[in-house]
Amino acid sequence: MTYQVEVEEGLSFAPAGFARAVDATLSDPRGWASPGHEFTRVANDASVRIILASPQTADDLCAPLDTAGRLSCRNGDRVVINAWRWVNGAPSYGKDIGAYRRYLINHEFGHALGLPHAACPGNGAPAPVMLQQTKTLDGCRANAWPGGVDRP
Repeated sequence: MTYQVEVEEGLSFAPAGFARAVDATLSDPRGWASPGHEFTRVANDASVRIILASPQTADDLCAPLDTAGRLSCRNGDRVVINAWRWVNGAPSYGKDIGAYRRYLINHEFGHALGLPHAACPGNGAPAPVMLQQTKTLDGCRANAWPGGVDRP
């Protein structure tokens, strides 16, 4: 599967830095990459476009899903990462913004792989990456990487 990385013009993020974070997450052996699931970044005409967007643009690109200026989404061939969330993370990850960013990329890219949301399998268990950890952990522990229950 091919992907391209884009940063909305006017945001104060270096496109190369965002691209490095995406590349590192998608190529990490703890992630979705596995035999039969290799991901290659290309300059254009990709299967999936991963876009870092302002809250307003994220809302527009995610519609009809209501992202309320704070959530990210997958809509068609677009994985839209809300820039506000990229900077601020989520309460479930505390101050560990790096882990939250890896979760966010893995979660939204999981949707691009066709995966739905998942539930917490049990109190204290590692959260499936397809659990909406931005909103709640439902008793699970924060977890940025796909596990067995997440695999397509």
